[in-house]
Amino acid sequence: MARISVDPRPVAIFGPNGAGKTNILEAVSLFSPGRGLRRSSAEDMTRRPEALGWKISGVLTSLRQVHEIDITSEAGAARQVRIDGKAAAQVALGRVARVLWLIPAMDRLWIEGAEGRRRFLDRMTLSFEPGHAELSLSYEKAMRERNRLLKDMVRDPAWYGALEAQMAQAGAAIHANRLTTLSELHSAQQDAQTAFPTADLELTHADVPLPTTQADLRTALAEGRKRDLAAGRTLIGPHRADLIGTYAAKDVPARDCSTGEQKALLVSLILANARALAQSFGAPPLLLLDEVAAHLDADRRAALYDEIVALGAQAWMTGTDRNLFDALGARAQYLNVTEADGASHVEAVT
Repeated sequence: MARISVDPRPVAIFGPNGAGKTNILEAVSLFSPGRGLRRSSAEDMTRRPEALGWKISGVLTSLRQVHEIDITSEAGAARQVRIDGKAAAQVALGRVARVLWLIPAMDRLWIEGAEGRRRFLDRMTLSFEPGHAELSLSYEKAMRERNRLLKDMVRDPAWYGALEAQMAQAGAAIHANRLTTLSELHSAQQDAQTAFPTADLELTHADVPLPTTQADLRTALAEGRKRDLAAGRTLIGPHRADLIGTYAAKDVPARDCSTGEQKALLVSLILANARALAQSFGAPPLLLLDEVAAHLDADRRAALYDEIVALGAQAWMTGTDRNLFDALGARAQYLNVTEADGASHVEAVT
């Protein structure tokens, strides 16, 4: 068990690889809807071999209100959330605080498959609209049922109508939320004085334009049944969207940029997301930045820290060496994480 007490300043966490630094960030990420920054199930997060379950408790100050949050999982069961002593749905976490993260697994975002980019966009969208998660679940559930009919070669239209209506309703709202998020990010980047490059973002959809209204999407799903039957899956809808990024100043697709430029574009988007939230939500989000300095030179690291402090965000950052955070100085608080006898030890240092 570990108890960590921090003030509103950024939190710099340092220690050797494998000591447990990212575990701290993952615990904080669970104070937002979803499966956390590693996308682990409750069972996967259970300590083995004991498999006794786990509990995370936190006191969160947001919008001049203080909330006590408890998240528990017993013997691998689904997570249970309590806010201020009352049982709550996971989506309720997004209404009391917003949490953003950037982890090394996201460094290949621009060069890997569209699924990761959709997930990245939906995490940002969720930060603006907590109900986006419920829309996504509704859409995916209906699509799974429709795909099952397609694989079973069911041709009776009566079986498809209700599912396609549900997909069209949720899908149109998902698309609208994503476009609103892109607009928010665009404005936050255009208005910023920052050392990080602006990323122009575009939402595309496979090989055909995505119908944007509920009625048009429902029609497209109905008209596409024959093609979908041949493929055995649904070929149109927001689940086929892709996020295309461009390094604006150079007019170069993000996928063709250097590793350092790709990292800088990701940092830029996370900061833009945070600035937009500070304005729309009324408070900056919690930022979780795992090994964020890995591809940043000293000047860019210093610029990142300056922006975080100016934003007033509590950023939890990890690195292998304390000197990676030298530019923060007394503006941050420091935790040293070590490992001994199979257990992590966390020590606050000055």
